[in-house]
Amino acid sequence: MSVNPDSSDDQHFDKPANGADGAESAAAEPAGARSGEGTTPDETDITALKAQAEENWDKYLRAVAELDNVRKRAARDIENARKFALERFATELLAVRDSLEMGLQAAEGAAAADIIEGSKTTLRQLAATMERFGVAEVDPQGEPFDPNLHEAMTMQQSAEVEPNTVVTVFQKGYTLNGRLLRPARVVVAAAPETDS
Repeated sequence: MSVNPDSSDDQHFDKPANGADGAESAAAEPAGARSGEGTTPDETDITALKAQAEENWDKYLRAVAELDNVRKRAARDIENARKFALERFATELLAVRDSLEMGLQAAEGAAAADIIEGSKTTLRQLAATMERFGVAEVDPQGEPFDPNLHEAMTMQQSAEVEPNTVVTVFQKGYTLNGRLLRPARVVVAAAPETDS
């Protein structure tokens, strides 16, 4: 904030133009002010303005320091979010890994049917874990081809299904909370050629 010393708002000590008013104003002034004793009103204003400037400078320095602390805290939080974003997911996957390890240990000397059943159980456990974290399977067998979710590997002529229908899924796709992670790789039906 700047102060204009010539501004009439800040100066209430203007000297009168004629001598009669000057005598009245001289009588109204305290004796110390006439003789030069003590501080003049200008010095008082300057002292007050300096104090206010120092107070504002201190507030500014504190605000800058607080902003710097907030910036550092935000950077630290972002770094931690990047490092540990998958913590819950990884913890849930540990149960699937444990299940696979137990299945391998139990597979020694076990019947094939038991191994298959154990693998199916582990696969269901993995699917449930992925589902809890928003990972959804894209298995478009028999559905119309969608270029947003499917990747056509080849076309196959077929009279059994409508053209542009998925007839075979080579590899399932997956989405994460609606965003495509991997497209489903598919074979798409084409209309059969007609002999002319």
